[in-house]
This record gives sequence, C-alpha cells and structure tokens, in this order.
Amino acid sequence: MAEVYSAGDFRNGTTFEMDGNVFKVVEFQHVKPGKGSAFVRTKLKNVITGAVIEKTFNPSEKYPGAEIEKRDMQYLYEDGGLYYFMDNNTYEQIPLNEEQIGDALKYMKENMDMKILSYKGKVFAVEPPMFVELEVTYTEPGFSGNTTTTSGKPAKLENGLEISVPLFVEIGDKIRIDTRTGEYMERV
Repeated sequence: MAEVYSAGDFRNGTTFEMDGNVFKVVEFQHVKPGKGSAFVRTKLKNVITGAVIEKTFNPSEKYPGAEIEKRDMQYLYEDGGLYYFMDNNTYEQIPLNEEQIGDALKYMKENMDMKILSYKGKVFAVEPPMFVELEVTYTEPGFSGNTTTTSGKPAKLENGLEISVPLFVEIGDKIRIDTRTGEYMERV
C-alpha cells in the first residue's frame, strides 16, 4: 500500500498521484502570508508525459504516493526501431521504443547497464549511468602547439553521438562523458 502525502510534507523527488497522473516534485516552497492561510507553491513534472506544471496546494491536501519501480537492466541490441533490454536478475527481455528511452538513447551502447523506471508496469523513463565511457570513431586531428582546452572540436563516438572534445583527443581514444550535461569529462 502506497503511503499518503499531505502537500505540507512535499519534498523534492516526492512522487504522488493526482488526477489520474503521476507527478514528481521538482521544486516546492512553503508560503505563510501575513494574512490568510499558508500554502505550498510547487513545480511538478508529470513522469509519464514529461510535462512540467506549476501548482499551489493547501498544506492539508492529501495525495497517494506513487510506487515507481526501478529495475537494473542491460541494453542488448536494437532491431527495427526497438531497443531490447534484459533484466539482470530474471533474464527477462523487454523491447522499448525511442520515445520510452528518451534522452538516454544518445548515451547507450550494447551491454551497458541502465535503470528502467516504470509505473504500474508502464515504462516512462530510462536512466543511463551518470558517466559513460565511449570510443572516439572520428575527429579532425589537432595540430601541434595548440594545447589550450578553451576551444574544442567535434568528435563522433562509437554509438553515433557527436560532442565537442578538447583538441588533444584523437580517434581511438576512450573518453568519459557526464550524461547529466552531455559534456566531455576526461580521457580514460
């Protein structure tokens, strides 16, 4: 049985059901005006559609918590626009489409472990690891004497992703990328 939250108990990351949808609290602020009653101002993200809304609540309003299931799964392969993932415990395989995977798609490579988030059996998000290591398959050569890291050059990675890298990075280098920002971190 999911717990029940009153709006006065909302914190960042709280997930709850409202109007047949599941929302995650992105921001909240308790407001106690000099006159009138207190209220809670929030910014909410619909975890199914990704839409962000702003809503004000009476602190005593109650909402049922949403049970979000997170499963560690390994990305296996792509076939005909479907991406197959395997549960690391049960070996069950599930196909997901680009819409379900979202932004995580650009960081994926075969055999990579990812978190699959679902609500009542419906997958709504895929979380890549915080950092991924990918090989550079194409980039222009840097030229000697230019060792500053203020400017970058485009590089194509083994999974098709294109990012900006420092001039000293070469074809065949493995690099680490922060999946939260999509930026180059370091050579590995």
